[in-house]
Amino acid sequence: MDAGPAIDPLDPPFVVRLPAAAMAPVVFASPHSGRVYPEAFLRASRIDALGLRSSEDAFIDELFADAPGLGMPLIGARFPRAYVDANRGPWELDPGMFADRLPDWVEADSPRAAAGLGTIARVVSDGEEIYAGKLRFAEARSRIEALHLPYHRRLDALVEEAQAGWGVSLLVDCHSMPSSAAPAPAGLGGARAGFVIGDRHGSACDAGIVAVVEDALRARGHRVTRNDPYAGGFTTRRHGRPAARRHALQVEVNRALYMDEARLEPLPCFAALRDDLRHAMEALRDHMRGAAATTGDGA
Repeated sequence: MDAGPAIDPLDPPFVVRLPAAAMAPVVFASPHSGRVYPEAFLRASRIDALGLRSSEDAFIDELFADAPGLGMPLIGARFPRAYVDANRGPWELDPGMFADRLPDWVEADSPRAAAGLGTIARVVSDGEEIYAGKLRFAEARSRIEALHLPYHRRLDALVEEAQAGWGVSLLVDCHSMPSSAAPAPAGLGGARAGFVIGDRHGSACDAGIVAVVEDALRARGHRVTRNDPYAGGFTTRRHGRPAARRHALQVEVNRALYMDEARLEPLPCFAALRDDLRHAMEALRDHMRGAAATTGDGA
């Protein structure tokens, strides 16, 4: 008996949660919270599923899940970062990972790819090698064309829709950081930051918008720093053009605030942090509605 065509577990490659009505020109994105691992990928990996999951920004899509109810869309990748990294340029590839020669147009000199963290990662977050052998370029191209490119086409469309409707837009790219990587600036008395807000050192987002996020989080008792060590990646750089009233910022959440980092399980404090983020999203929504009503410089 014919079993029919195989079902692709990554079709669709992303989920978009749209608001009933748009209340502000803000789009939230979660490129690294995907947790659908193809069986062939798991078989090709030399490390187990939990090791692969160490690269995830686990549960970040759920932490920001109140955005649509507040009138702002949220897009989340379903594919995992260890499989395809949506916060890289589409063709940042390490030639050393492949058995065949890469096309000349591939971004083979990318410092991120050289570090093992290109569009197709060579290592997980702790530096452990993912693959037992070399890949072929056709495999990378297939993943990128099926997952990375459609994700960014949809994200681009959401941002363009906000820009067209309001005359201004803000993309918030949502991530998490290991607690061990969270900065501990002198001004925090040795304590590690709960959040790092990245605006590409002022080049991707109006400072007033960044201040709204920082103030809202600090009002809830969180330690917040800016740009160091996470200033924003491919998505922030691509969409942040303040002179054109197109703004982008990256939010990094300390994983210790909401999850058991070893077991990758939410902690009881998860709901409280989600409420804190809802407060910050409300502040951003109100600020950006006001920005849409004004003209001229800034937001």
